[in-house]
Amino acid sequence: MLDPAFVRQHLDQVEARLARRGAAADLGRFRALDADRRTTIAALDALRNRRKTLAAEFAARRRAAAQTGAAEEGDAQRERSRRLNEQIAALEARQRELESDFQSLLLTIPNLPHASVPAGRSSEDNVEIRRWGAPRAFDFTPRDHVELSERLGVLDLAAAAKIAGARFAVYRGAGARLERALANFMLDLHTRRHGYTEIFPPALVNSKTMRGTGQLPKFAADLFKCENTDLWLIPTAEVPLTNLFADAVLDAAALPISVTAWTPCFRSEAGSYGKDTRGIIRQHQFQKVELVKIANPADSYDQLERLTADAEAVLQALELPYRVVALCAADLGFSAAKTYDLEVWLPSQQAYREISSCSNCEDFQARRANIKMRDAKGKTGFAHTLNGSGLAVGRTWIAILENFQQADGSVLIPAALQPYMDGLARLEAR
Repeated sequence: MLDPAFVRQHLDQVEARLARRGAAADLGRFRALDADRRTTIAALDALRNRRKTLAAEFAARRRAAAQTGAAEEGDAQRERSRRLNEQIAALEARQRELESDFQSLLLTIPNLPHASVPAGRSSEDNVEIRRWGAPRAFDFTPRDHVELSERLGVLDLAAAAKIAGARFAVYRGAGARLERALANFMLDLHTRRHGYTEIFPPALVNSKTMRGTGQLPKFAADLFKCENTDLWLIPTAEVPLTNLFADAVLDAAALPISVTAWTPCFRSEAGSYGKDTRGIIRQHQFQKVELVKIANPADSYDQLERLTADAEAVLQALELPYRVVALCAADLGFSAAKTYDLEVWLPSQQAYREISSCSNCEDFQARRANIKMRDAKGKTGFAHTLNGSGLAVGRTWIAILENFQQADGSVLIPAALQPYMDGLARLEAR
């Protein structure tokens, strides 16, 4: 959520920065609602002060009447008080209505892009920052992960379709072991080398939690909700991890706080029909290791670079070629002020595909979730929140099969991962 005071004071700037995203926020309605609610608040304050004054006057008259024996003006006083209370009640109802409308509008406005974010109109305008590793030169035509996994017997999409439907997967044997090994490897790397604290959060959260990180109300169609409950399946562990700190005031000296979790993730993929229908690139359920930082605004962009490097370290350890791109303003996610995407090389597509997004949300989520920090002088303010995939496990699984495939259809296991596979060095057809 944007700071309403900042929006009020810099409407033209906010409009220009949102235009960079291609976002059409109704700032005219913001202006009208904000003016109306402030006028209503001022009128309420005046009436409440008038009520206090009248109450003091009535009390003085009662004391005087008691001393002199004069009659009180009871009926007239009660009538004036009744009319005043009715006016106050009407304005209080109006204020609640305006405040609800105002907050609802604020919840639909996306974050403002950071000044360093490239301009652009689509993902085609994202800017490559760096590459790591060289794509392998094959002396045979590389197969895609679907053909490889069928030959190896490690993935059963037909069984998944039978028990759940399209965009689900059943991993079998060494394929299931590889999925588990990747998650354990990533968690160990982030906790042992990068200093993250491991969390195992719920996969179901309430609406307040979803609002805190920006999934609600705008993206309800992309989520799965449990019928007759206020519980939603998480689309990413960013949601519960960030909201662990909701309504908290953190010691600034203890920041950054870095947490990681491996969880299932659930997405309806609304609007993606026809995209990535082959294999497991785009699923309704997938597993991901998530990285979240709660940071001091003074160094949150340094922390973004560190978080991105932490995610990159997984790809480097697994010897998977990748590139880092800075998303242009039009390609930013709703809550992000700046994002780096990590894209891993897939030989079957002869293209880099996203495997992680690392974002600084600045105080956008912190305002929604009420995550604050207190400095050494006792001053409080909103913290900055950052998140990134470290990594999407299923897409890493795909990348290993495709990049380490051999001419005979077998797949080598990266050396760093072999201890997590009980020393297994190669996947071979059964």
